[in-house]
Amino acid sequence: MNVNAENVNYPRKLKTFNNPERFIEGWYWVIPSRKLRVYEVKPVTVLGRELVIYRGQDKRAVIFDAYCPHMGAHLAEGKVEGNELRCFFHHWKYDAEGFCVDIPCLDEPINVKAKTWPTAEKYGMIWIWTGETPQQPLPFIPELEIEECDSNFGARFITNCHPNVVMINAIDTQHFNTVHKVVSEFIFEKQELNENAITFSNVAQDGEDYFLIKLIRPFYKNPVTYSLCYWYGTTGMVTFGPDFLHFYIMFTLRLIEGGKAEGQAIFLTKKRTSIFGKMYNRFVLWLTEILTHYFIKNDSKIFQTIQFNLKTPIQADQSIIQFINHLERQKNLKWESWTMGNLERVRDGEVRDVEKRENREKWRDELVND
Repeated sequence: MNVNAENVNYPRKLKTFNNPERFIEGWYWVIPSRKLRVYEVKPVTVLGRELVIYRGQDKRAVIFDAYCPHMGAHLAEGKVEGNELRCFFHHWKYDAEGFCVDIPCLDEPINVKAKTWPTAEKYGMIWIWTGETPQQPLPFIPELEIEECDSNFGARFITNCHPNVVMINAIDTQHFNTVHKVVSEFIFEKQELNENAITFSNVAQDGEDYFLIKLIRPFYKNPVTYSLCYWYGTTGMVTFGPDFLHFYIMFTLRLIEGGKAEGQAIFLTKKRTSIFGKMYNRFVLWLTEILTHYFIKNDSKIFQTIQFNLKTPIQADQSIIQFINHLERQKNLKWESWTMGNLERVRDGEVRDVEKRENREKWRDELVND
């Protein structure tokens, strides 16, 4: 039955959702950890902003703005020395907090600072926080919040639609029946974990006629778990499976120019350290990838052609609208301001920068990295 926008509390004016000029302040993926070796420095672009990433002797990943605050040379041309980065052009050297610690032609360096960004690693991925100090932990699946995980990566992908539009596909109950032929009534129960995270859990009985349900039904009695956990509107974690085996799939996306999305699929399972446990995890991760391809093969073409515009919301769109409302309440950043950020210089006596350093040390101590 059709209902109007007021009946389902659909916001008429959206400032963030599907907006190519705005994104949520939060954690975003950069590159897989394995692609950055110790003493290696690389250029990266995240959400349109040019950055440089390096890994020092202490094995910690560090992210700067790409250009040297002296004369604008690209720091990816430089060299990692210990835990510090030296610019190729005039050999100015910066520590992991961005402070200049050496200028060869001077007895003492002047107080200048390269712009640094909060950086962390989890699930085999390097992440960046797009604000000064992280306000939330790295994205996590509620079931695995305190667990160490093994992970595999799917192929990177680009869609012609906004990351937010890709995200809502997993809670679009209508398309489960029309596209995937799941003969079942999906009813999602919503729970907001914090300002930036929301979960949707299916509380309806699974579809007995569905191919995958028929395949695994002999091995379990309880309903299949199907739940979603969204962070910042661009990272979504799917939990799927019977009570004895849950499959975990992360789709983490970031906005690129033109309102499109660049994404990475990550397949996860709880870490097991025994020989048989490692073999079991390899099988589970392989099976997770197979299931993922099965589900998304028909959805991918939609992401290349859709021009999203929810003109006539109905009751079946309730979860999508709840997701949009949750997103609209989050702190957003302007694409232009982020990509065209000014280089920052530090002068003697600026308490502001001392506070930034202390805050970063505090949140870094609290991070749990793989």
